[in-house]
Amino acid sequence: MTTEVRASHILVATEDEANRLREEIINGKDFAAIAAEYSQCPSGAAGGDLGFFGKGMMVKPFEDAAFSLEIGEISQPVQTQFGWHLIVVTDKK
Repeated sequence: MTTEVRASHILVATEDEANRLREEIINGKDFAAIAAEYSQCPSGAAGGDLGFFGKGMMVKPFEDAAFSLEIGEISQPVQTQFGWHLIVVTDKK
């Protein structure tokens, strides 16, 4: 059973921007490079990497999405009180 995931994310203000960036990533752009350029989260400087986290450590919509993804899968845009996120899980343990 997965107790922690390692994820990276991109935080933007609108769903439209999240969808546009998701398309760029699906079409071959590097997730970390997009995070560094567009993410409004300080983690963007590290390619969006949030490190490992367990359940209860992130806001619920973000957590639910992160724990439902397979490694390497990019989420649909996820809305939280911070804005719109794209999430990719890079490891599980």
